[in-house]
Amino acid sequence: MTELPQKLDLRSHDIAEDKRQELLRLFPEIRTECDKLDFDRLKLALGEAVDVGKERYGMNWPGKADSYKAIQTPTLGTLLPCVGESVNFDTTRNLVLEGDNLEVMKLLQKSYLGKIKMIYIDPPYNTGNDFVYPDDFAESLQTYLKYTGQVDAEGAKFGTNTEADGRFHSKWLNMMYPRLYLARNLLREDGVIFITIDNQEEENLKKLCHEVFGEENFVASIVWQKKVSPANDAQWFSSDHDYVLVYARNKQVWRPFKLERTEEQLEYYKNPDNDPRGPWNSATYTCNKSKDERPNLYYPIPNPATGEQVWPKDTAVWKYGRDVTDRYIAENKLYWGADGLAKFPRMKLFLSEMDKVVPRSIWGYEDVGHTQEATTELKELFGAIVFESPKPTRLIQRMIELSCNDDGIVLDFFAGSGTTAQAVLEMNARDHGRRQFILIQLPEKTERTDFSTIAEITKERVRRVIKNLNQEQAGKLKLGDAPEQDRGFRVFKLAESNLAPWNADVPHDASALGRQLELHVSHVRDGRTDQDILYEVLLKSGYPLATPVETFELAGKPVHSVAGGQLLICLDRTLTLELIRAIAERKPERIVCLDEGFAGNDQLKTNAAHIFEPTDRREAKSDARRFRTV
Repeated sequence: MTELPQKLDLRSHDIAEDKRQELLRLFPEIRTECDKLDFDRLKLALGEAVDVGKERYGMNWPGKADSYKAIQTPTLGTLLPCVGESVNFDTTRNLVLEGDNLEVMKLLQKSYLGKIKMIYIDPPYNTGNDFVYPDDFAESLQTYLKYTGQVDAEGAKFGTNTEADGRFHSKWLNMMYPRLYLARNLLREDGVIFITIDNQEEENLKKLCHEVFGEENFVASIVWQKKVSPANDAQWFSSDHDYVLVYARNKQVWRPFKLERTEEQLEYYKNPDNDPRGPWNSATYTCNKSKDERPNLYYPIPNPATGEQVWPKDTAVWKYGRDVTDRYIAENKLYWGADGLAKFPRMKLFLSEMDKVVPRSIWGYEDVGHTQEATTELKELFGAIVFESPKPTRLIQRMIELSCNDDGIVLDFFAGSGTTAQAVLEMNARDHGRRQFILIQLPEKTERTDFSTIAEITKERVRRVIKNLNQEQAGKLKLGDAPEQDRGFRVFKLAESNLAPWNADVPHDASALGRQLELHVSHVRDGRTDQDILYEVLLKSGYPLATPVETFELAGKPVHSVAGGQLLICLDRTLTLELIRAIAERKPERIVCLDEGFAGNDQLKTNAAHIFEPTDRREAKSDARRFRTV
């Protein structure tokens, strides 16, 4: 007889199993009889590449092992859709996710693995008592639910960090490490992360990122001049800058886009000799190597005005070899001054050939904004200062300009007031881009009466930015092929799974086991809707939360079609054989039904499994069975 359908795995992505399978793919010889990994065999396979010594360079701190456990522990949470708090829920691809970012990013691992183009975060700077997070990694979802009043012990507090704590830096590292690890998984191969930080934890953060992203993927430590005026009440120095650490997912693949030249930079380009190729600037034609170091670059160049053979000075050589120099002479790219009598030639750099410039590692407030500008931006939106220490929109727009040409997903998992969403929306309006944003923000409590949590500020800021952009666009003619702007966002909130799992740890008495058996038959939590379950199935089947969903009727029952019919979901509580056959005729890649819909009819469930069974046995082996229940 055909087996019963498998249950859909409601856990988040198993990262440790991913690593294990990758090792087995590369080194199949390390598999043991018990399906474990033999590390002695792995050492043999890797030979001298394995460091078995006790003393080695690396970063360690108290609690690091627990951070690993936090990464490897799957979550049974879900994200509940909140249509009433969203804008254009049915059509938008933008997301605002409310919850502890560690748990939320675990839930995104299946759906967004390797799909994020750029991540920007402005994490807590660890200046003392300025961040909250679950102290108990093993129960981080339960801690969050208590904190938000979703379960008993409403008002339970997350941990805080003060300078008086003996593990001040360690607690901050324990908070950051698993989040950065999960973030790396989400980045595309050509993705990049930007992190703003001050000097309190810059050194530790850099070492941490070296470990997570790889020292070889470190791109830059940018200095951002964040203040216009010095703080004259400073005891030692006025702290006028922050850092922006930049790490690529793969530095060999990622390159920053070049920037448009500023008006000031364009002023350096002139055309004193009326060259038909247009304005140009010049650069030195020597480099600081000696003739002993680079003898092939030490040779004479003839001055066309005097015929003199000009050699580089003794402490330098020419920048290029003879073949390149001969080409530049033929192309009139060497400049000997207005009178042709310069001591050494310079190379012409034509604006037409290099109209953009590489980004520099110092960002002035004139170009990317400052903290006072950021506060003013927020005050103009809200009419009051509702959030401390926001970042200027122009700062994040510079990062987007360098990494997201006109599309791609931008993630910010310390969203704060929502500056990243404003940066994306305004840039899309300016250049007709199709970039998307995902914001994650903890509903950290405030002392305000209008916005009780920071997450409420986040959502309201994005709403007001959208409203302003729509008002600006009203009455303007749409350009020919310009795409329709995505001016909306879907709100989801972290919660326990919609489906109560079987608990093998309950007391073994008749009443407790009876309650568990009832859950096995009808295990949907009270108050949860079909829409709630639908998005959990999407998320845990590996589909992004912005995936288009169409609902239609088959055999008189509502059926949800995901991604153009790739996945069909039916959550009706009274399934019929007619419906099962109608779904099968659509030939979806996967089907998910509510286990409760079979109402204990194992014969119907078996028939369904048989109908949905792949006709190609090779297909069946590749993905177990395509029919699952929840």
